[in-house]
Amino acid sequence: MFRNKEILMLLLTMSSFSLIAVITSLMISRETAWITIVTAAVLITCSMLYTRYRYREIAKLSSYLREITSGNYSLDVRDNQEGELSILKNDIYKVTLMLSEQRSLLEEDKIKLTNAISDISHQLKTPLTSMTVMADLLSDPELDRNKRIEFVRNISTQLDRIGWLISALLKFSKIDAGTAQFKKDRVRVSDLIQKSIEPVLVPMDIKEQKLTIHGEDSTFFLGDLNWSSEAIVNILKNGVEHTPAGGEITISYAENALFTEIIISDNGKGIPKEEIPHLFKRFFKGKQASEDSVGIGLALAQSIITSQNGTIDVKSEPGAGTEFHIKFYKQVI
Repeated sequence: MFRNKEILMLLLTMSSFSLIAVITSLMISRETAWITIVTAAVLITCSMLYTRYRYREIAKLSSYLREITSGNYSLDVRDNQEGELSILKNDIYKVTLMLSEQRSLLEEDKIKLTNAISDISHQLKTPLTSMTVMADLLSDPELDRNKRIEFVRNISTQLDRIGWLISALLKFSKIDAGTAQFKKDRVRVSDLIQKSIEPVLVPMDIKEQKLTIHGEDSTFFLGDLNWSSEAIVNILKNGVEHTPAGGEITISYAENALFTEIIISDNGKGIPKEEIPHLFKRFFKGKQASEDSVGIGLALAQSIITSQNGTIDVKSEPGAGTEFHIKFYKQVI
């Protein structure tokens, strides 16, 4: 402790003032001088003991901080006593908790990134392998013309699938990073539905499915037309895929004081009860999903809707169809 210059300066200062006091006391009487000497010695000793105690506590905090920098967040330095040291200990503990939470979040982000890269690699591997095989077959100069046309069409389909997957993943990355710009326009729901059904009209026509729409033309919500249409299209594609030929898809919408609700229902296969909790997870593919399904459309729809102060729920009974309930709230929930 005495190697510290601040302690030496304090001791020197107190000794100097004590010496001056003793000399002054000698001018009064010898008894007064002795009393001054004893008093000065007691004060200097108490001061040194208290300073030693503070330095020990500070040394403990330094050791604690070194433990934190090495990644040990399990120590607890809090105490309930009054004083600056106790306040400092509690503040350091709060910072320790914050660092621990940040470290946990970083670990979670690393795991999510690893899983995402693994999922993406898996999803790209299948179409790339298929295209490689078909490209080898196309290199055969004696290949039948009809087969050649079929392989080219298959390669084109796989390229479209890869393109859609990359596009969806880019949208995910924008939403996750918070860089996606969602407008807060007053959107007419009938316009949203009209824009959303266009990409699925041809597949519905091929399967001879019936589309029914119910709702008032005066129904609005605050949101982004293009992003919301992306979400609705993905839900409609899911419905078309899981509804048999000749089936029916119904869209109904309404508005009240709290929210605007859009219900998309079908009379298709329905979803098994055990799959419903996982339905909006990325790359989740149910037992009834087609081979071409990537398992990302409903997850993207949920991300878009929740990013606009909305919610999406699903009700389904195997063999009886599925209902998606979408709500866009008018106030932040």
